Amino acid sequence: MRLRQIMASAAVAVCATGGAAFAEVTVSQSNSPELGMAEQMASLMGAEHATVGAVPQERLATLAAGPKKQKPGAVVKAVAPAQPVLIRYEDSFLASQPAPKGDAQWQCLQSALYFEARGESLKGQFAVAEVILNRVDSREYPNSVCGVVKQGGNRGCQFSYVCDGNSDVMRDRQAADTAGRIAAVMLSGAPRGLTAGATHFHTRAVNPRWARQFPRTAAIGAHLFYRQP
Repeated sequence: MRLRQIMASAAVAVCATGGAAFAEVTVSQSNSPELGMAEQMASLMGAEHATVGAVPQERLATLAAGPKKQKPGAVVKAVAPAQPVLIRYEDSFLASQPAPKGDAQWQCLQSALYFEARGESLKGQFAVAEVILNRVDSREYPNSVCGVVKQGGNRGCQFSYVCDGNSDVMRDRQAADTAGRIAAVMLSGAPRGLTAGATHFHTRAVNPRWARQFPRTAAIGAHLFYRQP
């Protein structure tokens, strides 16, 4: 009886895959009384064996074992999807993050935030981090944080603190800690929702030529932000 169940289940499995197992089986449509019962049974058994033979051994073993039974009281756990990093532009949010540390790319981003934006609000510092990471993602700029921050050109450095001749020692420990935490959060894949893809920024005290050609995307604190077309 169990074999019959396996064969029936196997027939269903093969039919679901297009009925390939029956490709070589010819079923007579004759209604002649000369076709005996024994011949009909042999034909049916041959088709049944062909069906079972077409099913992989692993599938037959699964059919024979039957469905797995859950233990009484067992709880089936669902796998929760990964949650995106949710930023709050508050000191308490940064304080809740792990102590800031990282590799050379993290150090370059921390340094840029410290020297370019440490006097800004948290939003202003996060916005500058967005600009740097947007440049990393752009084909127009180097593909690393350090490459972007230290990029030079005919008109000097992209970030003025790199080549202004002043010391790059971060003497304000609190500001350095804040910059480091922001850098760690942003490098972990946090969303960039402040500057709409900005690749440039400048202070309100200056008016560079490119600012008249690039669309402005945001104004945060002392900085105006732009996206390169």
